[in-house]
Amino acid sequence: MSNLSDVGNLMYLDLEIIESSNETKMSEYLIQASAKELNNSSGRNWIPLVVKEVAEDRYQVIGNSFIYAVAEAAGLEKVWCIIADDSQETAKVTQILAGETIPKINLSTASVDDIKEALEYLVSQPATVLKGVKIAIAANRIDEAPRQYWQDLKPITKLGCGITAGKKVKALEQVFYLTPQSMPDDIKDSKILNTLTTAELKKLAKKRNFSGYSKLSKAKLVNLLSK
Repeated sequence: MSNLSDVGNLMYLDLEIIESSNETKMSEYLIQASAKELNNSSGRNWIPLVVKEVAEDRYQVIGNSFIYAVAEAAGLEKVWCIIADDSQETAKVTQILAGETIPKINLSTASVDDIKEALEYLVSQPATVLKGVKIAIAANRIDEAPRQYWQDLKPITKLGCGITAGKKVKALEQVFYLTPQSMPDDIKDSKILNTLTTAELKKLAKKRNFSGYSKLSKAKLVNLLSK
């Protein structure tokens, strides 16, 4: 949709031809107070909006939505804008660079240093539910776990690293996502087998044509499958 000749350009556009689908999370006080400061100075937004073209002479904000809200409150007629392409990847990285979205890392493949840094970020947040979590211990135990097979973050609660079910696991979703691999049928690593539920272990035993597994406890199933 975007005019390729305009992509990357700094343009001074009429505010009325720009729309924003992203509401800023900033308080109304900050918007109104900033609008007054803007009007008391040059009346120009020296930090530009990032917009994409959605139709001829129509644009949509994809980054710096706070500035758009301030410009509206200040009654500006024109605003400085950077023209971006209309790809989803551009919108995503723009919102990350504008501080409007928290970047996530793939926990299935992340290094132990990446995991540690993500946990440090979460623990440093005001009113965090992860206060008291020993970051180095948690990062190492997550790194050593068979996280490449995790379908969700719940297995972390079984690592004994101070991250329990509920709100703490939910907090991790702010910075982590997973791209799980399929669990191989012939897996024999007891460390991995112990992360599975009894029902999942029985499915593996069935696929490997073991007999008499239906009444076995989890510990005995792990022992059986690890041979």
